[in-house]
Amino acid sequence: MRTRQREFERIRSVLREADAEEPLTAREILDVLEAHGEEFDSAHRVATVLGQHARSGEVEVVRDQPFRYRVSDRTG
Repeated sequence: MRTRQREFERIRSVLREADAEEPLTAREILDVLEAHGEEFDSAHRVATVLGQHARSGEVEVVRDQPFRYRVSDRTG
């Protein structure tokens, strides 16, 4: 889980830096990460990490086709 926490913090940090306000798909988030020099294995990995954090309320999952994710700015 520690690895996912670090990955989540990288995602949150880049999305905050990119000022992403609208919910994004995992693929769109992966594109933003790559544009900021962050490497992730795949959009599936991004979705897995974000899905785990949705349980704690740090991520809102918009259940649409495709799913979209909104990452909270709150920490902890």
